[in-house]
Amino acid sequence: MTTESTSRAADIEAINRLVATVEHSQQHKDPEEFLALFHPDAIWTTAHGKVLIGLDAIGEFTRKVLPAASWDGQVSYQVAHVLFIRPDVAAVKVRQRYLSPGEESEGAPLYVVSRQADGRWLLTACQNTGVVAD
Repeated sequence: MTTESTSRAADIEAINRLVATVEHSQQHKDPEEFLALFHPDAIWTTAHGKVLIGLDAIGEFTRKVLPAASWDGQVSYQVAHVLFIRPDVAAVKVRQRYLSPGEESEGAPLYVVSRQADGRWLLTACQNTGVVAD
């Protein structure tokens, strides 16, 4: 394995951990754990089209809606695809599933993540899109 492929594998593993932390924060309805994953200048568009620019706006929204969310901890996030735009920026397609008694819904978020100087990958520009059943 080359140094480059080893580095890429480590980046993919770190991105998978980032998405797993998103899942954990959503399952536990923990706004602070979720917000710690964002770049300070991040852009977030909710599944309903609300555009939030910067961590302050994302935080205000998240602290209001996440603790009151209707799902009962039954949510899963899986990395479906990673496209490296450059070595420190990746587009990550995620499969998101919410399971409530008698109801299931799915989302298809796109996260643009960036690796920081300290090696952490952070959510930088994200679009959370609901999937409409055919």
